[in-house]
Amino acid sequence: MIRHISPIDGRYASKTLQLQDYFSEYALIKYRVYIEVRYLINLLSTESKSLPSLTSDEVDQVQSIYDNFNPDAAQEIKNTEKITNHDVKAVEYYVKSQLDMLGLSQHKEWVHFGLTSQDINNTATPLMLRDAISDVYYPLLIEIIEAIKSKAEEYASVPLLAHTHGQPASPTSMGKEWMVFVERLQAQLQQLISIPTKAKFGGATGNFNAHKVAITDVSWLDFGDTFVESLGMERLQYTTQIEHYDMMAAIFHTISRINTILIDFSRDLWTYISMDYFKQKVVKGEVGSSAMPHKVNPIDFENAEGNLGMANAIFTFLAAKLPVSRLQRDLTDSTVSRNIGVPFGHSQIALLSLKKGIGKLEINIPKIHADLDNQWAVVAEAIQNILRREGVDKPYEKLKDLTRGNKKITKESMHHFIKGLNIDDEVKAEMLVITPQNYIGYVLADY
Repeated sequence: MIRHISPIDGRYASKTLQLQDYFSEYALIKYRVYIEVRYLINLLSTESKSLPSLTSDEVDQVQSIYDNFNPDAAQEIKNTEKITNHDVKAVEYYVKSQLDMLGLSQHKEWVHFGLTSQDINNTATPLMLRDAISDVYYPLLIEIIEAIKSKAEEYASVPLLAHTHGQPASPTSMGKEWMVFVERLQAQLQQLISIPTKAKFGGATGNFNAHKVAITDVSWLDFGDTFVESLGMERLQYTTQIEHYDMMAAIFHTISRINTILIDFSRDLWTYISMDYFKQKVVKGEVGSSAMPHKVNPIDFENAEGNLGMANAIFTFLAAKLPVSRLQRDLTDSTVSRNIGVPFGHSQIALLSLKKGIGKLEINIPKIHADLDNQWAVVAEAIQNILRREGVDKPYEKLKDLTRGNKKITKESMHHFIKGLNIDDEVKAEMLVITPQNYIGYVLADY
């Protein structure tokens, strides 16, 4: 582990282990084998006069090539690749060799019939991506959203001194501030879910040229649609040799926005901790600082922020690069697409850090109330708007004169100001009950 170049597979390997089933070299080979096997079965089920057919037992035998796939099989393919210098051709040869072993040699030249490598890659890769998001990313993201929502509900009635431009502002509630992130994340999650998984499948330049000229009694456009749909995806109708990657770019952009929201969340939590609004539970044996024994650093939120930034840098590049290819194709997408798992790895590390950090928080109610008590100037907004309602002349200016500058506004000075106003006693009584703690507008229970 200590000799790995990437921290994803080194320092943080235990946190990204799940992703190996979707983004490792082994996973890519396995998904390619799956596509080749499913294509052969579908091809020989067309009832074309020019194509042989498979018995139900033979279908099971062909399917077993994928079902029994293991790391030794992947290594065999890698060994073949050293000779072919072509990764997909090595997969094709492996499937053919397995047909020989199964006694199905008569069918082996139908493996990869009419296809180009990208018919395999551009179905395998979006399928890998879809499965990784569905099986790993969604559950963890939803867990984070639920954790934030749970805290929002727990803190629903906790008044909080707001800060706009870094300055004390109209009070809010801690629960609502957490709920802001829930709403933002849920909106992006719904957008992510709505993005379809699309695949390219149509031969060397997307027109089923070889299929159409060799087998004339099959509607290959319909075949391609049906085959890709059987994989749980949609077939792109008009393509070059490769898929457009537009839907993948949309996925990367959306996850990048989710990560940006979580960076915002991480920085807010870091700041609240620095303000002593939250304490962090001490974990026995952990060291906060190598020099200062008293420190409990907000490392979970810092690690999350850093990894989210790393993920976004790569997601942004992938989204910008993959949809661009010279004419009918160049090879730049091939090496780039192998890195799709990297930003997911950094995102996974970040989400797990956030989960841990949220779980360690303990709200510091006395400190939050003390800061509110120290900022009676924030009720000036409430007072001047009631005065506006009552038709008092220049209420904003009156409160501005009272509160701005180096003056310290206290409960006593604010009440002295209210009592000195030339207004009805009932209105004064209405204003005298306003405090920094209760001037928080609507709380979660009101929504």
